Amino acid sequence: MRWSRIAPQLALTPALAITAVAFVGSIGWTIYLSFTRSRRLPEYGIDWSEWGRQYDRLFRDAGWEISLRNLIVLGLGSALAIVFGFILAAMIDKEKRGESFFRTVFLYPLAVSLIVTGAAWRWILNPTLGAQSFLRGLGWEVDFNWLAQGDTAMYAIILASVWQSAGFYMALMLAGLKGINTEIWSAAKLDGVPLWRVYLEIIIPMMKFTFITCAILLSLGVIKAYDVVVAMTNGGPGQSTWVPAYFTINALSAKSNLGYASAAAVMMLVITLVVFIPLVALTVWQQRKREAAR
Repeated sequence: MRWSRIAPQLALTPALAITAVAFVGSIGWTIYLSFTRSRRLPEYGIDWSEWGRQYDRLFRDAGWEISLRNLIVLGLGSALAIVFGFILAAMIDKEKRGESFFRTVFLYPLAVSLIVTGAAWRWILNPTLGAQSFLRGLGWEVDFNWLAQGDTAMYAIILASVWQSAGFYMALMLAGLKGINTEIWSAAKLDGVPLWRVYLEIIIPMMKFTFITCAILLSLGVIKAYDVVVAMTNGGPGQSTWVPAYFTINALSAKSNLGYASAAAVMMLVITLVVFIPLVALTVWQQRKREAAR
């Protein structure tokens, strides 16, 4: 009996050790290096008279300011993926015929990596080869040269990100809709309640956990966004599409400044915690509220 209680703990010990070293240890090492003068190679001595020099330099860097601003724009724009995902899920849920087909079609972009997604949309938005050339050949005067303009390049990245992830959120929303009691739909239909009111006042509040889950996954994906930026613009034009992850990698590779990159990585961790912890706390609070109401 005693062995049966110890055995699972022993089985989990290697996984916990790897997590402690590879995850917690790496975070601690990065935080420590952010207070040093490390450049190409790490330096382990901390000058306590200027212990925050990397962070002071970071917050004075115009590139970091641009990265934070783009992070907000990318987060707000990428939230459309959740909106479109819910709309697609509602349409598929109401139209039972062809459900498997449409679910597969909308989920297909998720099977493509962000690098491939970025490369495909870079080709689509190419003014001489993509959609602009095709539509102008039909006589339509359109301008899809978004990637060459600093004020529109970020919107092109958002478009590609939404296209790639909307199917994933559709699948989550569809699973949530399947859990709705069918009697609710029948009662609303008998009462003559418009469909939009049923979704707005009944269905969406009942699916708040699904929406919170989607928000958590979206926020984590936005904060670590890097692949699609590199594939579509490589941070350009200029610094117009820099995001924190791109800034961090650029500080490490282009500037060969390990301490500076570590400071940027630590700030990315702080941003993640600021966004992630309130969402998780809200989920736990709602769960306890639901259990107390039973």
